Amino acid sequence: MTPAGVYRVEAAEFPRDREALLHIWQGNLGDPARHAGKFDWFYLRGPFGEPLTQLLCHDGVAIGCCTAAPRRMLWQGSEVRAGLLADMAVAAQHRTLGPALMLQEALVEAAKGRYDLLYGFPNRKSLPVVRRLGYAVLGELTRHSKVLRHTAYLERHLPRWLAMPLGGLLDAGMALSERLRARPGVSADWSDHADPRMDALWRAGAHAQGLVGVRDAAAARWRFDRSPLAGTRYLLVGDGAGGALRAWFACQAAGTVLRVCDFWSESGSAGIAGSLVLVLVRAARRLGYTAISLEHAASDERLAGWRRAGFVPRDHQPVVGKWLGDGGPSPSELARDWYLTSADEDE
Repeated sequence: MTPAGVYRVEAAEFPRDREALLHIWQGNLGDPARHAGKFDWFYLRGPFGEPLTQLLCHDGVAIGCCTAAPRRMLWQGSEVRAGLLADMAVAAQHRTLGPALMLQEALVEAAKGRYDLLYGFPNRKSLPVVRRLGYAVLGELTRHSKVLRHTAYLERHLPRWLAMPLGGLLDAGMALSERLRARPGVSADWSDHADPRMDALWRAGAHAQGLVGVRDAAAARWRFDRSPLAGTRYLLVGDGAGGALRAWFACQAAGTVLRVCDFWSESGSAGIAGSLVLVLVRAARRLGYTAISLEHAASDERLAGWRRAGFVPRDHQPVVGKWLGDGGPSPSELARDWYLTSADEDE
């Protein structure tokens, strides 16, 4: 039951409302130990402008919030003003449909004139709410994975004495196949920082007609190098030390799994060559990772290189979008030839 009292929505101001947001996030948005760092990085130090945040107040006390953060994106080759939906939270005792809709409706109204597009990655439980607000499901961000070391997986179904030799044989066979099919004549080096050569690779790669986030060195430095939430290393694949880049992969370790958070290659949005993906696979195998995962929204044609390298789809997360104003593209046009990764999310 919704508590009695008066609800209203007001625009947040930064850094004035920092403590109010941190209080709302407490118990609602993940690990509280990450909140202060997330706020300072995402809300105060973003290179694309200040996020647009709305506060839901009940009898004068802030009890909910939602944000649209600016992102540089292209559609049909031209830059659009995109706002990423982030950090939606409402205190538990007020978590009913009415206050949530009031908050989100206020965000949409405030975004008009500032953004061309709002997009986000809601969980499936919240899809009915965002659909009532006029958001369309554009498609899905799909998690793909590739097993590098098979013993642990085989032990789920086989006794250890059998799983170990079979796993070793599978690993050796896959490693030989990958070595034969990997791109010859390229170097693969790890870096703790975004490389300036990313700019030339971004300009050279084909840009999709659908949505694609700008993937130059400046975007990577903010999204990964300056983020306090996780450490990122880049695998730079190119023509020897200091030579032109052919591809890069922004990676984070999640236990023994190497998570590919973002990537770009000489083919751009057209889809990376499987031979370049196998350079990443070999580098991860040498470091002892048991698997690699990737979240990517792209057509089956654009995913062919990952599939040829042995990646298989696992699970999916919906992607929603809402074009603000008249005469915009349809949902199918936005998602045609699109290119999104987990880097297009807020964490």
